[in-house]
Amino acid sequence: MPNRPRILVVRGDLANPWELRPWELLQERFDVAYLGTPRNWFDVSQIQLRRIPVKTLGGHLPRGKVGALVSGVAGERYLDADDAFEWADVVHAAELSFWFSADAAKRKPRSDFKLVLTVWETLPFLRVYRNRHARANRDVVLRATDLFLPATERARDALLLEGVEADRTMVAYPGVDVERFASAKAPERAPDEHVVISPGRLVWEKGHQDVMRALAAIRRGLVEGATSGRVRLLVVGAGPEEDRLREYADELGIGADVEFGAVPYEEMPAEFARASCMVLASLSTAAGGLVLWDLPRVFWEEQFGMVLAEAMAAGLPIVASSSGAIPEVCGDAAAYFVPGDWLGLARRLVEGPLSRPPGTRTEHSAELVRRYSIEAAAERLASAYERVLEGR
Repeated sequence: MPNRPRILVVRGDLANPWELRPWELLQERFDVAYLGTPRNWFDVSQIQLRRIPVKTLGGHLPRGKVGALVSGVAGERYLDADDAFEWADVVHAAELSFWFSADAAKRKPRSDFKLVLTVWETLPFLRVYRNRHARANRDVVLRATDLFLPATERARDALLLEGVEADRTMVAYPGVDVERFASAKAPERAPDEHVVISPGRLVWEKGHQDVMRALAAIRRGLVEGATSGRVRLLVVGAGPEEDRLREYADELGIGADVEFGAVPYEEMPAEFARASCMVLASLSTAAGGLVLWDLPRVFWEEQFGMVLAEAMAAGLPIVASSSGAIPEVCGDAAAYFVPGDWLGLARRLVEGPLSRPPGTRTEHSAELVRRYSIEAAAERLASAYERVLEGR
């Protein structure tokens, strides 16, 4: 084995900057590279890691439903990644049912690498609540993985119900650039109005509509002790619900005070700096979709919420639903409400951040902020790699 063990990160088309950053810190101890596909969903141009370009079956198909149908029938996979997998001492994939994790698992008998798997899922679906391809992927990944890295204790418990042995798991919280987000703690001048920031993809399960309901309830005096000052809402993200959310804000009578915008990751600290608090109103959801003659139930709850770690680093007060892993991630650093309880959210806002001068910051636990730093996340990754390479 070379002086520096070789780590290959595989994420299909889902390589993203916030997850890749801890690996940048490991390059003196490990030779790190990631597989990059032509249709990657996220901009990773700022990431200082070696990118190994590869192709996928889906990359040769037309975009949209037709391409998705064909790749679904045939099974998505890497087409020209043999050399990259042969190069690696450790392959690091993610989730039990993703195609790229199964692809790595199937290659393992032909190559001499250890397979490490990050797992965000907090619901133990087992086989019955997965579609046909997901079941097959799960089965091969469960057998082949040397070490599972659940992102939370809740995800670890889900893995145990999936049948994973406890000694094949190690909780590895993700990390954010604490120093970058700490710059949002001190705006140049105190704002003269409250701004509530609701970051996240514009989809139903992120709960932006509940934040709007809460602010409309506050404005209409439905909550005792509500402030008489102006409260604005900043919705940061992009997604299929944007038009509906804009229309909903207008219908609630708060459209003039709701701002929408999708900003690059590097600009998020500046958005936090404008706010009096951050709200993460995640919901638990159930939806169905036809997948090659299967009709699976698709469930989701908040698996972590990276914006929570960012807000803690920024010193922002946090109001959050209790969906999924949120209470574990925040502990005492947030005020909670039941998912979907928009009146409860309104009360938490009125009792907490909206009762103080606009822009007021809070001191979150230094230990908690450190836990979610990229430096701490990198150390957890290094420990995981040393463990599997030493055969412990």
